[in-house]
Amino acid sequence: MKVLSVASMHFLSFSGAVILLILTLVLPGNSRAELVDRVVAVVNDDVITMSEVNEEGGGFFQKIIEQAPAAELSAALGRAREEVLDGLIDKKLIAQEAAKQNVRVTEAELEAALQQMIIGNNMSPEQFRDQLSNMGMTEEVYRNNLKNQILQSKLLNYEVRSKIVITDDMILDYYDTHYTKHVGQGGYYLLQMGFVWKKDPGDPSGIATRLEARNKAERVHSLVESGQDFATLAKQFSELPSAADGGNIGTFRKEEMAEYMRSVVTSLVPGQVSEIVETPDGYQFFKLLSSQEGGIVFQAPYESSKEEIKRTLYEIKLKEEFDSWVKKMKETAYIKKM
Repeated sequence: MKVLSVASMHFLSFSGAVILLILTLVLPGNSRAELVDRVVAVVNDDVITMSEVNEEGGGFFQKIIEQAPAAELSAALGRAREEVLDGLIDKKLIAQEAAKQNVRVTEAELEAALQQMIIGNNMSPEQFRDQLSNMGMTEEVYRNNLKNQILQSKLLNYEVRSKIVITDDMILDYYDTHYTKHVGQGGYYLLQMGFVWKKDPGDPSGIATRLEARNKAERVHSLVESGQDFATLAKQFSELPSAADGGNIGTFRKEEMAEYMRSVVTSLVPGQVSEIVETPDGYQFFKLLSSQEGGIVFQAPYESSKEEIKRTLYEIKLKEEFDSWVKKMKETAYIKKM
């Protein structure tokens, strides 16, 4: 006998649940199966069933049931099922194309990829299975997804990757757009690093903790002066909120600066790092990216950013080519949602 899931009971009315239960009890076996499982899409010669959708999106659906307001639950589940179904259609198309081109994933390849994933995430097999359980996913579904990813990667090598070319002009255009900033006249564009001292209750003078902050500021300042990247060091060592942005505090006019800041910044030339200055609660130093004359600020050197930009552009183009490839397959395929 088929039993209604708890999730189903959340969005069925009491009367609807009773009717469905009665139908499940009185209908023949095949009819009961059709109520629980049915074809929801046809993709060329393959079909996708509701049970496949439910298995694929189990964890996703459970989160929606737990988090969505009651009034929005039915609509949210409908959108989620449509999203999962679209993903399954793409998978069917990829699997069919792989079969046409005689592209296969062996059990050895699948097992190697699975072990690499487990080891790469520093997990034991038991921890891996526990994590899948917490996500509401079975190991079989995960293996199928992983197999599809390997198939997709192999097909991409044949169909997509060979078409991707990243030129120096493309890299330079991306650099000009994302790694530079135009600053108007009258401002000082700055990076900042700071080290906070706090008065120790056991040391009324505060000398001990103040000395620690000064020593830390001097150590990091010397790393900057030796040529290490200011923004990277700021993220690692600075104790100010600006650390999250690599010390970037934007543009300040002279009259907007605190006296301790103005005393060391206004004499700098672009690219220069200030001396360490004492503030009311610590020590800071600054790097001037652009002076009051304005101009273009280079947030990172082009040569050191080139490979990172190339990888970024490659990923962008890869997604574009993949989406285009799938779109073309869909245009020539027979796809019908039920």
